[in-house]
Amino acid sequence: MKKSQNALEKEADLLNNFLTMNFKYGLKNSLKNLNVNRSRSILTILGIVIGITSIILIMSIGQGAQDLILNQIQGMGSKAITLSPGKQAEGFSSSSMLDSILSDSLKEREMEALLKKNNVPNVAKVIPIVFGNVTASYQSNIYRLMILGATEDVLDVYEVYPDVGNFFTKEDVASKANVVVIGSKVKTELFGESDALGKTIKLKSKAFRVIGVLPSKGQGSLVNFDESAFAPYTVVQESILGIKYFQHLIVEVDKEENTEQVVSDIKITLRNLHDITDPKNDDFSVQTQADLVKQVSTVTGILTLFLASVAAISLVVGGVGIMNIMLVSVTERTREIGLRKAVGANSKDILSQFLLEAMMLTSIGGFIGVFLGVVFGFLISIVLTNVAGLDWRFSFPVGAALLGIGVAVLIGLVFGIYPARQASKKSPIEALRYE
Repeated sequence: MKKSQNALEKEADLLNNFLTMNFKYGLKNSLKNLNVNRSRSILTILGIVIGITSIILIMSIGQGAQDLILNQIQGMGSKAITLSPGKQAEGFSSSSMLDSILSDSLKEREMEALLKKNNVPNVAKVIPIVFGNVTASYQSNIYRLMILGATEDVLDVYEVYPDVGNFFTKEDVASKANVVVIGSKVKTELFGESDALGKTIKLKSKAFRVIGVLPSKGQGSLVNFDESAFAPYTVVQESILGIKYFQHLIVEVDKEENTEQVVSDIKITLRNLHDITDPKNDDFSVQTQADLVKQVSTVTGILTLFLASVAAISLVVGGVGIMNIMLVSVTERTREIGLRKAVGANSKDILSQFLLEAMMLTSIGGFIGVFLGVVFGFLISIVLTNVAGLDWRFSFPVGAALLGIGVAVLIGLVFGIYPARQASKKSPIEALRYE
C-alpha cells in the first residue's frame, strides 16, 4: 500500500513537472515568435494600447473632476443647506434648471419666515445669495467679473476673508451702500500694482467704492473668488441685477445632527407661506451637502462610464486585428505545425500555443496602455493645477487598471480561439506538404 502511494506521488510529480515544462516551453516559444515579427506585433497591439490608454485616462480625469467638484461643495460646510427657487431638480435636466432661473419664489418674506425661531428653531443663519456677470471698469481698464450679493455672514460660509481692507457690514447691507470687495485677479486687471482701497470702480455704470481685496484662492465652493466681487445683496438686487428675489438662500444649521429636522421645518414653513398642500407642487427645492454630493457623484460617474464605453470600442477593433494577424500567422507557420504534430504534439498543444501567443499580445498591450494612461493622466493633472489654477488631484484608477488588463487578456482569449482552433485542426501530412 505504501509503495502504491509513493508511486502515485511520483507520477503526480512527473505530471506536474511535465505541465510546468510544457508551459515554460510554450511561453518561451511564444515570446520567440512574437519577437521574430516585432514590427507586426507592435502594430497589432496598437489598438489594444490606444483603447486601454483612453479608458485609464478617462477614468483618471473623471475621478479627478469628481473629487474637485465634491471638495468645492463640501467647502461650504456640512451644516449648510441650499435653498433654491423652482421645483426640485431631477438630475441636471435643462427644464428643471430653466425653471429654477425663471422662478421668483424666494424673497424677503421667505427669509424672514425662516429666521423666526418658532418656524425653524435650529436655524443659525439665513444668507441670501444673488449673482450675475457684469462689466467692471476703472479709468480705461475693463474686466468682466461675477458679482455676488450677500450679507456679511457669507464670509463664514465660504471661509474667505479680505487680505487687504475689510468686508462690508450689516449696516452696509441695510443702507444699500455702494461698496464692493474684489478678488485678487479683478484687482490686478483693474489696478495693476497700485493700491485699490478707497478707489471707485463702475459696475454697470454704477459707482462702487472698493473696501477690501480678497487673497488669491482660486476656485472653491463653486465660485472662482479671484475673478469675482462681493457686495451687499440689497444694492446688487436693485442697482445691478434689477430683481427682487433671491437665486439661493443658504441656511446654516446650529448643529449638524439637526440637519434633517431643519430641512423638514423649512419645507413646512415655505409650504404654509405659499399655500401648498401637495409636496409635488413645491415651488422651491432644498438640498443638503449630502444630497449635492450624491447627485454630483451620480452624474460624473455616469458620464465617465459613458466615455469609457465609447473608448472601449477601440478594444474590439484591436481584438479583430489580433484575430486577423493570428490567422495570417497560422498560414505562415503551417509547416511548423505539421512538423510539431509529426514529432508528437497533439491538437491541444497547438491550440494552447497559438492561444497563448494571442493572450500575450493583448496582455502586453494592456500593460503598456495602463502605463501610458497613468503617465498622461498625471501630466494633465500637473497642467490643470499649474496652468489652469485648479486644485486638481491626480487619481490613479486602480480598479480601471486591473479591469483594463483583465479585459485585454479576455480579448486575447476570445479573439484568439478561432485562429488557434484552425491551427489545431490542421492535418500533419497536409501541413508538411504545404509550400
